[in-house]
Amino acid sequence: MNMPKRSSKNMNVNRLANSVVDQATTEEQLQAKAIEEGKNPAAVLLGRLGGLKGGKARAAKLSAERRSQIAKKAAESRWAKYGEKEDGEKN
Repeated sequence: MNMPKRSSKNMNVNRLANSVVDQATTEEQLQAKAIEEGKNPAAVLLGRLGGLKGGKARAAKLSAERRSQIAKKAAESRWAKYGEKEDGEKN
């Protein structure tokens, strides 16, 4: 059995450590802000967790055709500012 010479993932320990610290400080900041605003810190973190999952879960539920429709509509609205003016002239 041939073993790979090195891992297929490029793991940088410093980046991993930085992401762990960022995540921990973000949670602490969210909790402190929630307490200042009179909110339940646990509920704030739970809501954030749901928000982080939301887009992926929504995309998984949509059909390919519906995702395509949504993407086309988004592209049209992005490009609308570069489109034609009301009198037919281009910007």
